[in-house]
Amino acid sequence: MLIPLFKYLESLDFPGAQMFNYIMFRSSMAVITALLFSTIIGKKVIYILQRQQIGEEIRDLGLEGQMQKKGTPTMGGIIILSSILLPTILFAKLENIYILLMIITTVWLGMIGFADDYIKVFLKDKKGLAARFKIMGQISLGIIVAATLYLSDEVSIKEKVYDSKGRAKTEIGINAETGLKETRQMTKEMKSTKTTIPFIKNHEFDYKVLLGFLGKSAENWVWLLYAGVMIFIIIAVSNGANLTDGLDGLATGASAISGATLGVFAYLGGNIIYSGYLNIMYIPNTGELTVFMSAFIGAAIGFLWYNSYPAQVFMGDTGSLALGGILAVFAIIIRKEILIPMLCGIFLIENLSVMIQVAWFKYTRRTYGQGRRIFLMAPLHHHFQKKGFPEPKIVTRFWIVGIILAVSTIVTLKMR
Repeated sequence: MLIPLFKYLESLDFPGAQMFNYIMFRSSMAVITALLFSTIIGKKVIYILQRQQIGEEIRDLGLEGQMQKKGTPTMGGIIILSSILLPTILFAKLENIYILLMIITTVWLGMIGFADDYIKVFLKDKKGLAARFKIMGQISLGIIVAATLYLSDEVSIKEKVYDSKGRAKTEIGINAETGLKETRQMTKEMKSTKTTIPFIKNHEFDYKVLLGFLGKSAENWVWLLYAGVMIFIIIAVSNGANLTDGLDGLATGASAISGATLGVFAYLGGNIIYSGYLNIMYIPNTGELTVFMSAFIGAAIGFLWYNSYPAQVFMGDTGSLALGGILAVFAIIIRKEILIPMLCGIFLIENLSVMIQVAWFKYTRRTYGQGRRIFLMAPLHHHFQKKGFPEPKIVTRFWIVGIILAVSTIVTLKMR
C-alpha cells in the first residue's frame, strides 16, 4: 500500500524514498511494525476478551498448574493474524502472486480456527468445529495453492543454461534492487513441478519421476499427485501446530524459529546472485516473501510478550491452525516442502506422539483386552509434564531443539 506513495516521492527526488525499493528495508519495517502492533493491541484485545468472558475451558488432566489457567482469555490468534496482515499490506508488493497466496492462507485458516473457537466459547460445545469441516477447509486451501502454483503464468523457476562443454553460461544483467549492472549465470524460465530435496547432487526432485511408469502421459497426471502432496503437507503441519499449542509460548516460539529459517530460504532463493552462488533453485519474485515472513516473525514474538509463561492469553485454534498452515504454504511456494519434517520437527514429533499413543492403545486393547500407553500422556509435551518437569523448562528445551533443527535445515543447502 505504501509502495506507490514512495515511488511517487522518489519521482520527486524525496530523500530516502528509494529505500522502499529494497526488500531488506521493507522487511525490517515489517518486523518492527508487526512487533509494535502486536504488543500495543495485545493488551486491548486481552481486555476485550476478558470483558466478553471469552475464557479457556480446562479439562482436569492432573497436570501441575493446569487448573490455574482456567478462564485465561483465548482466541488471541486475532492478535497474531492482524499483526501479520497489517505490515504485509503496508510494505509488500500486493500484486505479487506469492504475497496474495500467503494473505489468502492467513485469512482462510484464521477463519476456520475462529469458527472452531467460536463454537467452543460462545456455543459451549467443547468439540468445536467438526473435524470433517476443518479437513474440508484445509483440503480446499491445498487445492487453491496447488492450482495456482501449477497453472499460473506468474509462477516459474529458472534453470541454468550450459554450453556444449557443460559450463554454465553467464550474462550481464541489472540488479532489480540496486539498478546496477552485474555478471550472473544465464538462466531459462520454465514451468516445473520440481522441488528441493537435500543430500543429493543437484538438490532437486521432480514429482513427475514418481509417475515414470505412465510414460509420456505422466505430464497429464502429475497435477493430481502434486495437489495431493500439497494437501497432505498443509493438513499435517497445520494440525501439528494445533497439537503443539498446549504449553505457554511453545507453539508461538517454535513457529517463529521455523519462520525465520523459511525467510532466509525465500530471500536466498529469490535472489539470482545468492541462489547462483549457493547453487540452489532460483524462483523469481519469491524474495518478496521475506517481507511477509518478517511480519510473521514480528507478530509471533510480539504475541509471545503476552503468551509466555504464565500466559495472559492463548492463541486458540484461530492462531495455531493458521500458524502451521502459513509455514506449510510458505515452504511449498519456495519449494522447500520436503525439508518440513526436519524444519518443523517439533510439530512432527507432537503429531507422531499422538498417533503412536492412539494406535498402541487401540492395538493393546484389542489384543490384551486392556489399552496400554507408551507415553504418560500425549502430545509429547504433556508426557514431560507428567514426569514433573516445570512448564517453562519444557518450553525452553523444545525451543532449543527447534533451533538445532532449523540450523541443520539451513546446513542442507551445502550438503550434497
